[in-house]
Amino acid sequence: MKKCMTWLMAALCSVAVAAPAVAADTIKIGVQGAHSGDLASYGVPSLNAAKIVIEEANAKGGVLGKKIELVSQDDQCKPELATNAATKLISDKVVAIMGPICSGATNASLPMFESANIISISPTATTPALTLEGKHPLFLRTVANDNAQAQLTSSYITDVLKAKKVAYLHDNGEYGKGFAQQNRTILEKAGVETVLFEAVTPDAVDFSAVVRKLRRAKADVLVFGGYQNTASKLVQQMRRDRVKTPLIGPDGVKDETFLKMTGKDSEGVMASYPKDTSTLPMYKQARDAHVKQFGSEPGFGYYNAYAAIQALLKAIEVAGSTDTDKIMAALKSTEVDTPLGKMSFNKAGDATGLGLSVYVVKDGKFVESDHSITLH
Repeated sequence: MKKCMTWLMAALCSVAVAAPAVAADTIKIGVQGAHSGDLASYGVPSLNAAKIVIEEANAKGGVLGKKIELVSQDDQCKPELATNAATKLISDKVVAIMGPICSGATNASLPMFESANIISISPTATTPALTLEGKHPLFLRTVANDNAQAQLTSSYITDVLKAKKVAYLHDNGEYGKGFAQQNRTILEKAGVETVLFEAVTPDAVDFSAVVRKLRRAKADVLVFGGYQNTASKLVQQMRRDRVKTPLIGPDGVKDETFLKMTGKDSEGVMASYPKDTSTLPMYKQARDAHVKQFGSEPGFGYYNAYAAIQALLKAIEVAGSTDTDKIMAALKSTEVDTPLGKMSFNKAGDATGLGLSVYVVKDGKFVESDHSITLH
């Protein structure tokens, strides 16, 4: 019995010693976002993108001779859950992180990532301060920030819609309020009158009170700041109460779930979103891979997330290392061919070379307009 116990302890010790060596043979990439809850339609497509890009990389031998290991954490886009998710990714010793998805969750997580000296690239967090204030040197994104989106939508409001009076409703979050406020700043400088600026409660069931205010305001257009789950309820309430004011919002509105929720009520709704690049070979490859693996069209942010993971893996390869400083230097100096076009990052960490367009719902589908800008 004593010999058996001695043998067993030796075997267990050998396993314990061997475990770190096995772990060292992989490069861990974290993915944080809303993988469940009300905003899962934003986070799951990004997680799918990470799975596809990493699987394709591993099929070709991985990076630096090592396989890539995906480590995911669900934060439901809630800041209070984001810190727990970030803590778990850090304890799992990830090399870099794709995400978080939402600006509030990103803002809550970044101090923790920075303390751990870990790079994060978000495909969809758009609050300008995340990059433009210089507080987060290890953060990048593959999406237009709210300033760029507001530049596009405000010019559409003045040049195409010819609006003179604008109402603003937002969900009081960093993303939604920031988008509404930036549009207001630009439009008021252009002489456009603000007739309503108010926050709504995202979880509210009844929006009739604010819709009555909107009717009395007699706005030419409504700028909405927030996500599709709130926008869909608001639009339905507006149309039920026969308020026909056209609504324009940020990229969080352009989502298939929004169209399913609102049906015919969505007709004429406008939103900013990355320019259509579906003719690019890389886009077709990314789309076909998603359809093959998941049996459906990619959702919101999928191509931005695909580009983010591509950029990370390319940077590790160019750096020849998993050292954070070397990876960041490679990210800032390497152009990557992505489904969104050739992309690089400026000094602040924002993506450059990407296009942004206004989309309008016509016959139940978001259709790209001719109104667009290119990110620099």
